[in-house]
Amino acid sequence: MLNAQYQLPPTPKQVDYARAIASRLGVVIPPDDAGDRRRLSEWIDRHKSACPARPARGPGATSRQVAYAERIARAKRRAIPDECFRDSGMMSRWIDSNR
Repeated sequence: MLNAQYQLPPTPKQVDYARAIASRLGVVIPPDDAGDRRRLSEWIDRHKSACPARPARGPGATSRQVAYAERIARAKRRAIPDECFRDSGMMSRWIDSNR
């Protein structure tokens, strides 16, 4: 067990994740928890299940998907729908249906 003087600070990713959870829930991270890696981890575990789910849409299309889709579109002289650029799953389906 670590002594109080050997507490590790939270990692930047851990802080970012905790802030995102706090923002979505509208709560404040207690200063005691925010300064200690173990305590912040426990805070995250307690609050992440209460966090509202993210939207069902996936992240935007990747640069590789866009490049490949643009090659297909040029070859077939077709336009890529704008919504495909905002959703990687939709872009994947467009690519599969237009190969």
